Amino acid sequence: MEEDPDTYRILRLRAEILELGSAIRQLQREGLDDAAAQLLIARKRAQLDHLVKTNSAGSGLNIADIRRS
Repeated sequence: MEEDPDTYRILRLRAEILELGSAIRQLQREGLDDAAAQLLIARKRAQLDHLVKTNSAGSGLNIADIRRS
């Protein structure tokens, strides 16, 4: 059975957001500027929200689980 492309994109975005969050924390610990990473994570979160909203009507995704990141 093949996985839905939107589901894959949602899972990929969630993983990217988690990685960016980790990078931001590391930059903050080292006292470095994290503005670019903050902008990128905001953009990824907006993409994720949009994808989830457009895909949630007909799928069985656990939206609360996906948005937790």
